[in-house]
Amino acid sequence: MSRTDGEAATPALNFRHLRYFHAIAHAGTLTGAARQLNVSQSALSTQLAELEASLGHALFAREGRRLVLTEAGRIALDYADTIVQAGDELVSTLAGRPRASRQVLRVGAVATLSRNFQLKFLEPLVRRPDTELIVRSGAARELLALLASHALDLVLAAGDIARSQPDMIDQLIEEQPVSLVGRPSPEPLRFPADLHGARLLLPGPDSGVRAAFDRLLERAGVVPAITAEVDDMAMLRLLAREADALTLVPPIVVRDELAAGVLVERHRLEGLTERFHALTLRRRFQHPLVTELLAPYAA
Repeated sequence: MSRTDGEAATPALNFRHLRYFHAIAHAGTLTGAARQLNVSQSALSTQLAELEASLGHALFAREGRRLVLTEAGRIALDYADTIVQAGDELVSTLAGRPRASRQVLRVGAVATLSRNFQLKFLEPLVRRPDTELIVRSGAARELLALLASHALDLVLAAGDIARSQPDMIDQLIEEQPVSLVGRPSPEPLRFPADLHGARLLLPGPDSGVRAAFDRLLERAGVVPAITAEVDDMAMLRLLAREADALTLVPPIVVRDELAAGVLVERHRLEGLTERFHALTLRRRFQHPLVTELLAPYAA
């Protein structure tokens, strides 16, 4: 069917352009991509410029010697990954070696975050054969920088860490109560009086829950014996199981131990909660798997 007068022509994509862009994006430099593809840097630059002109968007921003993907570049790379993979699969299929196509989701999780919460949130994608999850653990500042540069699609965190990030969307996923848990005991815990001199395992001082708990004890004039301060929730969970002490945690952190009766909730702190968040970048084109994961939590 011929194009009518005045109808805009859809730019034709060149597979070589996409292949070269794909190599540059994954190498991070023209030099590395040129070496990988065995072509000159000038040829790569020309192909990249033609692709950007065809799409109408800059795909990279230069930071020193590195090329960093723009938002349009990250979107283009998601498609280029699929297209290049499809091309490889075509060759493999015709050669009798078929492979399944999958979507990739890059998730950052703050190192202190409960593993149980992470699993619960990501579980809808874990068993899907069309999805590959890449989960990176690290400090909040590091992960937010990766999110801002489009190297991550989503960051999971506890607390309000994105208040000063105007380009990010902070979606509350879950709000969990916080309790003192410990080994089973026939004696009820009188709170806060029984905490005076009691052995406690606590989250680190940077935790919002810890700060609120400290203020509560200070107002009551209670001084506990702090056995350990632990930022990593997985380690805090292990210590809670092994130590003869009370541990301040959201129950989801020790869910399995509570179910097995190894630990019990000795006292739930009314009004004290841990808030779990999913952080995403404000984007014109959101990753479809991010949209799918966050849909149940939309207001």
